Amino acid sequence: HNDPFLSHESSHMIGGYEVELFVDTPDHDLICIICRGVLRCPVRVACNHIFCKRCILQWMRRQETCPCCRKPISQSLMFVMFKLSKSISRLPIKCRNEQQGCRATVPLSDEYLHSSACPYEWLLCPHPGCGARVLRKDSQEHERTCGHWRQLCPMGCGVLLDRDSQVRHNCYRELQQRYESQRQTQRTIAAALRRKMLRMQSSMNHMRRQIGLICESLELSQGAEGPGEDPGEGTSAGTGSRASYSSSSSNTSSSSSS
Repeated sequence: HNDPFLSHESSHMIGGYEVELFVDTPDHDLICIICRGVLRCPVRVACNHIFCKRCILQWMRRQETCPCCRKPISQSLMFVMFKLSKSISRLPIKCRNEQQGCRATVPLSDEYLHSSACPYEWLLCPHPGCGARVLRKDSQEHERTCGHWRQLCPMGCGVLLDRDSQVRHNCYRELQQRYESQRQTQRTIAAALRRKMLRMQSSMNHMRRQIGLICESLELSQGAEGPGEDPGEGTSAGTGSRASYSSSSSNTSSSSSS
């Protein structure tokens, strides 16, 4: 039990229950040798030694030997001690809020039920911006005096009220003001859309004028150039001249031979 390696391991493991939590000092047989706490989900290995399940599984990641007798152990020969676990769950424990003044003692199995309703449990104020920590037994008093208290109108108008506005709040007036505000917002949006449409129309008219000017400019430039010569006519004339020259040459040759 004085193994230095085992002592080092116990400082890093929190598998079992804290011994100080129990009203009476637990029996030595209920202490896990690895974490030095009261057995949580106890399991028995092949050599009949008992440990917290979490502790022994973590131990076996490094070496598969029993922390007590160093005999080989395996997870396949590990058995959960249900009866022992049930006996431990009946042991009385002190409330974790003992330092705040709670003197209640409850069975270990009822720890969660007690802590969820313990009047000495610290609670955070639920209102945004407050951040105060108060005991559950003082939470109602804090609720009445908290400067960050907010609540939706109980009549269903959807307004978030503080203590000052709650007194003078009028649902009808609030809804009317909201309606007028939304109506004014819609008017503003409609006016902005109209201005945008006018700008778009002005831009389109300007583009039409520019396109018209471009078309007129193209028509004027085409009229100034005039009709061009047909390339085919020059070719035909050239061909005709060559044909006339050939005919006259032929006639001259005939006269000479005569």
